Amino acid sequence: MPHTARGVAVGALLLLLTACGGGGGDGKPAKASESAQPAAAAQVVAPAKVEIIAGMTGCTASIRIQAAELREGSCRTGQGDYIITTFPKESLKDTWLDAAAIYGGTYIVGPQWAVGGKVEVLKKLRPEIGGEIVQLTGSGPSPVPTAP
Repeated sequence: MPHTARGVAVGALLLLLTACGGGGGDGKPAKASESAQPAAAAQVVAPAKVEIIAGMTGCTASIRIQAAELREGSCRTGQGDYIITTFPKESLKDTWLDAAAIYGGTYIVGPQWAVGGKVEVLKKLRPEIGGEIVQLTGSGPSPVPTAP
């Protein structure tokens, strides 16, 4: 890479890094108390891996199903019992939710995953893993109102 091109690349990188510093806009870095937020408030959503979601909720999941279409693990913690289901594709999650709707139930739903359990348990887990609480009623999913 010629020196001119390298200089331009380094300058662009420095500009990008200083523009995205993460502070409060006053040139000072953000304090931990200003930047630390629960997952749901920060719009962070857990990745689609049973073990990672389980770890985020303080559980070591017991894998119940391991198939090409989905993986499912069960958790039993002091917060309650719940099932974590992950999918290799979003379309498989959507198909699974459509099929599960005939049975009803409440789930936290994120990209390529769903966590099923009692509403009280899911409301405790949601700040840790993000997602949206959905009530399946036999006619398709509908959001459950949640207080901030």
